[in-house]
Amino acid sequence: MTTPHDSPVLISHCDARGVHTLTLNRPAAFNALSEALLAALRAELARIASDERVRVVVLAATGKAFCAGHDLKEMRSSPSLAYYRKLFDQCGEVMLAIQQLPVPVLARVHGMATAAGCQLVAQCDLAVASADARFAASGIKLGLFCATPSVALSRNLGRKDAFEMLFTGDFISAHEAKERGLLNRVVEPAALDTEVERLVDSILAKPRVAVAMGKALFYRQLEHGIAAAYTDAAQTMACNMMDDSALEGVQAFIDKRPPGWAQ
Repeated sequence: MTTPHDSPVLISHCDARGVHTLTLNRPAAFNALSEALLAALRAELARIASDERVRVVVLAATGKAFCAGHDLKEMRSSPSLAYYRKLFDQCGEVMLAIQQLPVPVLARVHGMATAAGCQLVAQCDLAVASADARFAASGIKLGLFCATPSVALSRNLGRKDAFEMLFTGDFISAHEAKERGLLNRVVEPAALDTEVERLVDSILAKPRVAVAMGKALFYRQLEHGIAAAYTDAAQTMACNMMDDSALEGVQAFIDKRPPGWAQ
């Protein structure tokens, strides 16, 4: 799946540590989520899900922007209910695949992230942004309510903050986005990669099985009532405790030594 200039719309690379970087690569279109780019993302996420060597995923982008949302020119060229439903279902599958991955997904954000691009940031487990980044759920300004982005935004931000973004379409700064819960870190542009690496290194230092069990439980329990959430959490923790990495971690704490995890 390539751009008109035969460059891949998505660059995929995994290093020796198990850090898999997916880079949106439609810079001339501000990395808008074309059908081809969504398909490429879905395919790569499926491959990553079955690769036990992967420990963390970083979602990045080339050019001046992180992601400008859906490709409006492509959308306007095929105006039919069936087409639009298929497109937004395709987008939803990508977002669910991010949540269902057994490893954390970290958004590395620069420039603007609007509409479905803002949704993409919200859907990631972690997000680090450059101080000059800007965010908006801007569809309403075109007469198109950002319905699918509202799912991720309403699960990250407080209700009134999410409602304001969705119903005004106005931009917010990176610092405002952090205050509202969309981001974990905001740093100067020159420090963006360093801050991403800091979070990545922290994740790499933890046992993969505990991270995988924890991520699955984290999202699952959010959809439960509190009693069911505690039941699910207790079962998850009991199963986690039976894993060799947890037994070693606890014993290392008792022995006052670093754990000897097999990563």
